[in-house]
Amino acid sequence: QVQLVESGGGLVQAGGSLKLSCAASGSIFSINTNPMAWYRQAPGKQRERVALILRGGSTSVGDSVKGRFTISRDNNKNTVYLQMNSLKPEDTAVYYCAAWRSNTIGSPHYWGQGTQVTVSS
Repeated sequence: QVQLVESGGGLVQAGGSLKLSCAASGSIFSINTNPMAWYRQAPGKQRERVALILRGGSTSVGDSVKGRFTISRDNNKNTVYLQMNSLKPEDTAVYYCAAWRSNTIGSPHYWGQGTQVTVSS
């Protein structure tokens, strides 16, 4: 069984920064061989993918956060991070960590429980 546990959410003023962490565990799960991503869901909106990191380490971020958010990973700690800078009130959402069993990106196979990020104006 794979578990993803997010941490690092909280309340921050607009323009501030937060760093989210996602610790992965499981008998055969390793973040350096499985794609992982951060999603977010704001009230009344659909869940959207914010950032993605692939098996080889290449990354991509959504247009709405480009230049402000960065995804990274620490293979030794089996942890993926989301560094969020220049936060805006519209970044307020529950942020979820997600992972896939294979290198084919479709609907994620695993989800964390989510962590709340609130950005005040």
